[in-house]
Amino acid sequence: MILKSNGKSIATDIEFACSIFKQAQGLMFRKSIPDDYAMIFVLKKKSKVSLHMLFVNFPIDVIFLDEKKNVVKTSVLRPWIGTCSSDSKVKYIIETNPGTVKKRGIKNGDSISFENKC
Repeated sequence: MILKSNGKSIATDIEFACSIFKQAQGLMFRKSIPDDYAMIFVLKKKSKVSLHMLFVNFPIDVIFLDEKKNVVKTSVLRPWIGTCSSDSKVKYIIETNPGTVKKRGIKNGDSISFENKC
């Protein structure tokens, strides 16, 4: 389960992308993701990253986190053509359903908690 610092749930259906292959594949080639789903990318070391939506058929919200699991940036990506950068070094990236960031009131500086399964 992924929780905001106020104890509100962000997602309960969690998948971890720990390997380089899993991180490169991400959500590509899927037709959709379940409601209440999130994929968490756990980077080996803090890095500045860029994301693309090539072969992703649906929009997503992206949450970039530092090593303390604090939100440093959020973004909304459109299917196929969306791209974004973390702008700074991050340790975790959460990809989830569109509208999650707005619906859950997620903003820069928020603390997010989850058990790292990598």
